Amino acid sequence: MRGAVRGSAPVPLSVLDLVTVGSGSTATRALETSVALARLAERRGFHRHWVAEHHSMPGVASSSPAVILAHLAAHTRRIRLGSGGVMLPNHAPLVIAEQFGTLEAMAPGRVDLGLGRAPGTDGATAAALRRTDRLREGAEDFPQQLAELVRFLDDDFPDGHPYSRIHAVPGPVQGPNGRPPVWLLGSSGFSAQLAGELGLPFAFAHHFSARNTIPALDLYRESFRPSALLDAPYALIGVSAFASEDEREARREVLTGALSMIRLRTGRPGLVPTPEDAEAYPFSDVERDFVDGWLANVVYGTPGEVRAGLDDLRKRTGADELMITSNVHGTEAKLRSYALIADAYGLPDAD
Repeated sequence: MRGAVRGSAPVPLSVLDLVTVGSGSTATRALETSVALARLAERRGFHRHWVAEHHSMPGVASSSPAVILAHLAAHTRRIRLGSGGVMLPNHAPLVIAEQFGTLEAMAPGRVDLGLGRAPGTDGATAAALRRTDRLREGAEDFPQQLAELVRFLDDDFPDGHPYSRIHAVPGPVQGPNGRPPVWLLGSSGFSAQLAGELGLPFAFAHHFSARNTIPALDLYRESFRPSALLDAPYALIGVSAFASEDEREARREVLTGALSMIRLRTGRPGLVPTPEDAEAYPFSDVERDFVDGWLANVVYGTPGEVRAGLDDLRKRTGADELMITSNVHGTEAKLRSYALIADAYGLPDAD
């Protein structure tokens, strides 16, 4: 579960893939890019490749993590694959246990089950997913849903429990086999504390909640109790990063992600704009302030600048792993960025 350090990187490096769909492109192309990225990440020694659950967002194609992960498992051999994450309140725990039991059977020892309690979308879409508008109750029930899911994964409901004769398959009832480790994801203190108390690994969304990163990680470490899975805290952080040989080109690319976020947060989600469209967009003063604040937490520039930024972030947070996401418009630019970051750290090339 713990990653191995490669090259001169201070900690293991991993990939968070939102399967972004750019203007003028298609979901098919985005999913092809995801396969290409997973192969590149595997070849260059990135430790894991996660995909995240989002709904009703035209600019991403990752509404079904388990389906995408099955596809990636068929095109890779070594890299860990997982969800960053599955939004558990959107689903019955038994369904997730069966989906990820199936993935574990497909790719034994390579699957991570990362779980979040947010809906991964707006309130109306969450209500449609959950068939209820009582969304707060779903979030508050997260610890109970988590406990139920773990019971299904381990097939160990006690005698007399209503679910004691129900088995998640594939799963332990079919014979000895591993099961995916559970991670908790978060952007605040709730999941940080819960992960610590349960002795689970924790992934923090620094890429969109940088203000809360250090307090959440501190809370996780303070709350940590050793478990069968971990004897010490293990925390990764998601970080937006983009590298280009040309610093100006790097800014042009990351500006597309900033504009996408403005549109999402103002109720106008769409495909990821091209760099040309982002440059030509008439930002208001308020929007320019948002862009400045957003890009302050994106590590971008030349490969050397990105390496220095990632090294500094790791020192400030004490993260055990950095999970890099690059939500830009073009396939070639995205793949090139990951390759340049790998080069900057001297990660080996398996080919």
